[in-house]
Amino acid sequence: MEATTKHPNLDFYLGKLPSSPDNQYISDFHNFWRGNYDSLESVHSYIQWLFPLQEPGVNPDASTLTKKEIEEFCQNDTARKHLLESYKLMLDFYGIELCDEETGEVQRASNWENRFANLNRRTHNNLRITRMLKCLGTLGFAHYQAPLVHFFLEETLVNRKLPKVKESVLNYFLFAVLDKKQRRRLLKFAFLNYDDSEEFVWCPKKIQMKWSSLKVSKQLKLEASREDLYDSLDETGYSA
Repeated sequence: MEATTKHPNLDFYLGKLPSSPDNQYISDFHNFWRGNYDSLESVHSYIQWLFPLQEPGVNPDASTLTKKEIEEFCQNDTARKHLLESYKLMLDFYGIELCDEETGEVQRASNWENRFANLNRRTHNNLRITRMLKCLGTLGFAHYQAPLVHFFLEETLVNRKLPKVKESVLNYFLFAVLDKKQRRRLLKFAFLNYDDSEEFVWCPKKIQMKWSSLKVSKQLKLEASREDLYDSLDETGYSA
């Protein structure tokens, strides 16, 4: 049953209304749920409250955002501050930390290995991250979207630490980014770092053709750096 107040999502973020069915105020989540990874993993009803959207989620007790709520939320410093804390809470759960509140730049947190392992095991978190990205774009933090997606592209395509997140990054995270220029840059990064053994289907072929020369150049530079390394090993007597 949905909340009956006029602005349930805004009231929740202003500390006037608890979530349902968990009966937690926003301060409870920020003060007691951070680092409580078992609850953050196993409870499924809170994510719609922390990151509301104009589309419904799996919790029937949560309400969809209204246009009026979005307007008021984006103009309310308290609500925005609390949303930022919710973002940090979930980043920590995923083994990530926000290192610049102005730009939205993120990096691995000290707990990344354990949390990445959880992300690879519990793939329903990919849906949560998609919701989180969409919410950031809706409620005034659109500039935070691209840095987080870039982070996941690096960890999936370059570092290859999150294989179970790769499909969601390319199919959903990328296209949640509202800024078209940023989205194109992310697509370009994805293309340049994508495994050639698989077809890249996320942008038109004519755009891929423009980027192909850059990809070849990158591969040549990589091969050249490897050759330089082998030459240096030969000179120091470490060759086979």
